Amino acid sequence: MRVAEPSPRRVTLPSGWAPRPYQLALWRYLREGGLRADVAAHRRWGKDEVALHWTAIAAWQKPGVYWHLLPDASQGRKAIWDAVNPHTGRRRIDEAFPLELRAATRDAEMQIRLTNGSIWQICGSDNYDRLVGAPPVGVVFSEWALAKPDCWTYLRPILAENGGWALFLWTPRGRNHATRAFEARASDPNWFAMKSPATATHVFTPEQLARERAELISETGSDAEGQARFETEYMVAFDAAAPGAYFGEGLKQAEVEGRICRVPHDPGLKVDTAWDLGIDDYTAIWFFQQTGREVRAIDYFEVSGEGLQSIVRLALSQKPYVYGRHYLPHDVMVRELGAGGRSRFETLSGLGVRPIEVGVAADPEERINASRLMIPVTWFDAGACATGLERLRTYRKRWVAATASYSGPLHDRASHGADAFGEYAVNRLAGTGSAPKRRPAANWMS
Repeated sequence: MRVAEPSPRRVTLPSGWAPRPYQLALWRYLREGGLRADVAAHRRWGKDEVALHWTAIAAWQKPGVYWHLLPDASQGRKAIWDAVNPHTGRRRIDEAFPLELRAATRDAEMQIRLTNGSIWQICGSDNYDRLVGAPPVGVVFSEWALAKPDCWTYLRPILAENGGWALFLWTPRGRNHATRAFEARASDPNWFAMKSPATATHVFTPEQLARERAELISETGSDAEGQARFETEYMVAFDAAAPGAYFGEGLKQAEVEGRICRVPHDPGLKVDTAWDLGIDDYTAIWFFQQTGREVRAIDYFEVSGEGLQSIVRLALSQKPYVYGRHYLPHDVMVRELGAGGRSRFETLSGLGVRPIEVGVAADPEERINASRLMIPVTWFDAGACATGLERLRTYRKRWVAATASYSGPLHDRASHGADAFGEYAVNRLAGTGSAPKRRPAANWMS
């Protein structure tokens, strides 16, 4: 493509770059007018590089607003805005958006304005609902597996209305929203879907891959953890445990043993619930039935931004269950100013949620260990608990870059479902004397 410039120099887009052979299928799809693409690829595939050069062409051909979204804006600055191509020594954004085509470059906003009026900007998908200004006509979702899926829900109708395009780029992080969406898109003729492991691109030699695998095992100090990281980062394995995942091996074993299947509700058994309460965050509820040592996870509910009355109506009242006990964390006793000084315990009791077992403050590791002990005796309903299983699979340790090590659980969307599961697991152990004692429900009834 040739573009005329006010200066004597003429610029060719892409400028000094060409797609690698394994990138050609995606590149041709985009150049031929494709609007929806989803690419799950290994590290060093060049996902963002393709996106930058394609966006530069699209922004020059059609004036508009274009976004490159990372899970949060700080990642965008490090991975895209300040990134330097080690092969050329030039910033990647300068290679994709030549200075001759720019009217302004705003470092603080990570924004480039082209001379034809287009605006390209790096943003965080965690704050998608706060982005203001003209709606985008092209969006890149980078590191999609780590992003909030609500972002696509919000932007989808905007792009559909204005004929815009969306490009999803990611490396797996366990079986989550990204893998589920990809599997649906792979059979949809309106989507381009590509899964590209390192063995298919030859970016790395077999010897390099073997060395990477060995080093990951050595660095993590665990064959299982190192192998999981290798399968995720290089083999693009959807079902590998997320790096640092607490329950990956246990759930993998549950699948092997056929305990993730259809688990029907038994009307002859009462249903216990286990909660993790959120205010401006997610509330998660597991539904369990137990017979002997066997635990049956028959249902899961999760919602964000709803009050307790709505949660009780949506999660409990509309289900055909006869309830036993409701296990809630210790913070259910916190009094809320907006509720006239009443605690959430009092509000829930008034809504008919009783008896309530109130947990004691416990170290997260206690819930994690209790959950690990319960998973081998638990049967999960694959359909009704799909979201809950996703939360357990992706609940992981927090990576601390400064020390290059893991440190405690990461608080993210997965932690609520995992904490609710752990609430029930701790209660189950309490009966054996192996876990902290709980506050009896009768002592807390008003």
